[in-house]
Amino acid sequence: MGSIPLQRDIVQRPGTPVGHADAQPVAHTSLPGNLLAPSAARRFVRAALDEWAGLGLPAAVGFSERLADDAEVVVSELVTNAVVHAGTNVELLARLEEAVEGESAALVLEVSDHHPARAVRSDRPESGSVAEAAQSATVLGFDEPADHGRGLQLVGTLAERWGITYRTGLKTVWARLPVDDWSPFPEPPTDPGPGFQQGLRDAELLAPTARRALRDDADWAGRGALSFLAEASDLLAGQLDEDIVAALSGQLLVPRLADWCAIWLEPENGGPSAVPRLASVWHRDEAETAHLRTLLEQDPIRLPERVGTGPVSMPWPGGEEDAEKPEEPEATALAYRITSGGRTLGAVLLGREGLVRVPDEVAALIEDFVRRVGLAVGAAREYTRQATISRILQRALLPGKVADIPGVTSSLVYEPSDDGVVGGDFYDIFPCPGDRWCFVLGDVQGSGPEAAVVTGLARPWLRLLAREGFGVGEVLDRLNRLLLDDAMEAAEAAALMVAAAGGQQTPDTGQSRFLSLLYGELVPLPDGGVRCTVASAGHPLPLLLRPDGEVRPAAEPQMLLGLFDDVAYESQSFELAPGDSLLCVTDGVTERRCGPLMFDDGDGLAQALSGCSGLSADGIADRIKRAVHEFAERPPDDDLALLVLQAG
Repeated sequence: MGSIPLQRDIVQRPGTPVGHADAQPVAHTSLPGNLLAPSAARRFVRAALDEWAGLGLPAAVGFSERLADDAEVVVSELVTNAVVHAGTNVELLARLEEAVEGESAALVLEVSDHHPARAVRSDRPESGSVAEAAQSATVLGFDEPADHGRGLQLVGTLAERWGITYRTGLKTVWARLPVDDWSPFPEPPTDPGPGFQQGLRDAELLAPTARRALRDDADWAGRGALSFLAEASDLLAGQLDEDIVAALSGQLLVPRLADWCAIWLEPENGGPSAVPRLASVWHRDEAETAHLRTLLEQDPIRLPERVGTGPVSMPWPGGEEDAEKPEEPEATALAYRITSGGRTLGAVLLGREGLVRVPDEVAALIEDFVRRVGLAVGAAREYTRQATISRILQRALLPGKVADIPGVTSSLVYEPSDDGVVGGDFYDIFPCPGDRWCFVLGDVQGSGPEAAVVTGLARPWLRLLAREGFGVGEVLDRLNRLLLDDAMEAAEAAALMVAAAGGQQTPDTGQSRFLSLLYGELVPLPDGGVRCTVASAGHPLPLLLRPDGEVRPAAEPQMLLGLFDDVAYESQSFELAPGDSLLCVTDGVTERRCGPLMFDDGDGLAQALSGCSGLSADGIADRIKRAVHEFAERPPDDDLALLVLQAG
């Protein structure tokens, strides 16, 4: 493991000597947002506690090995959560609070990331676990199940109090661990809630534990196997990245069932000669991990094709010359093939010291666990494939470049939802004969293959109709008839193909894939500005911003496209004078939710736009985008698209 530079400061209140009752030691450091951060955080907290104990501080009298262990577990989970969900650098602060009236001495751990818009995901905490946070902070993420494990539930079990605080550009998750009253086995509350027992199981599963003696292995495999496998399945099933699956698998096996383990993953499209990738190495002694990785990288694992999913005896890494091999002969290494759907995805290699042979019950338990690792890796790869296809298809359905309009500055924001499927929003700006420039902002109902089919037909049809010289209303008339014919048949065929492949249930083919669309054309005027003609078919209405801050709708609402064939669409024309701005958005903006409220309730979008007077097109787009993101703590769950056209 590569070393991470750490800084530690002991910070006192001004004018107080070390050891004074008002002294409040603080240790802080910055960690990179990668998988090395949790182990570095554990070392840092352990070192801070050792240093404070050496100073003889009054609060340090209550330090115990239990406190150090729990602090390591808590900080590891908080840092892992920050790295996985935010992906930014992490700020870690440990603060020792002396006992005051009504409060015992406590160790406070704070982990901050620089992605405050990203909500912390966890199960709903039990009553009282966030009481202090509710008074001074915004607490998020308790309405949905965790999608990256149970770390915060574990924190809620070990900590006296914990919560989440939001500041400008910073999100901090903190936990308070009392220093005194640390009995080895604390009594549970008289009437614990369901989350308490779940938290204890999570803590027992994830917290570092001493390896059991050989005589206990078989007994534990019999009594605890089902619980271990159930919890492991729950942890692994929520992961959508194969490297995270590999890292979690190593932490689950070591030190509970092995002294070390390594996980190789086969290249997804590799042939017989492809070399497996060493995805994760885990050792119960973190100082030995780097050396073990070096040894394993020199000799990538290769299991014979005839080997099934059962254990295979393997030589100890490094052979007899390896200084890390135990001196006594009692040591064994086993390998298991990782499979899913009949395909080999990789291999797990693990080692145990102190015994010649792993008991059959333990070997069978590990085999069951590796089978679950295979399912998780297979699911993660399937998700990655689908997400990659979706991104490629999304790029193909959108223009590679939008046209520059003479006398008009444009700014476009497009953010597809992060759900791994093709969205329904699309846009375009293109020139037409007759010194005209056309712009489009559309949203197909639904998502996935059916929406992609409609999008893939609607955009080129729009270009063709516009370049044939049809007016704005006529373009929508003809597009509506085309959608009712060819596009709907193609969308229904796509839906049936997906259902036949097992992706979804058979759709109701009588339901059309309708389309909301804002379409307009711009014609430059000799004296400056442009003549704008627009029509809105079931789409959020465009808003016109004057330089004095006045905002008004620039079109009339009309029927969605693809519903009825007897609709006659009309257009509205107006002058976009120099300094005027036209804002066009999809419903990902207007229907952005915060609980029961939507962003455009009470003309919220118009109010936000009125405050953009004097800004450039880029400034308006950025201001509206930030307002939409800040409207709710959770990230947007729908595609977000907005277009600003500003006359020069």
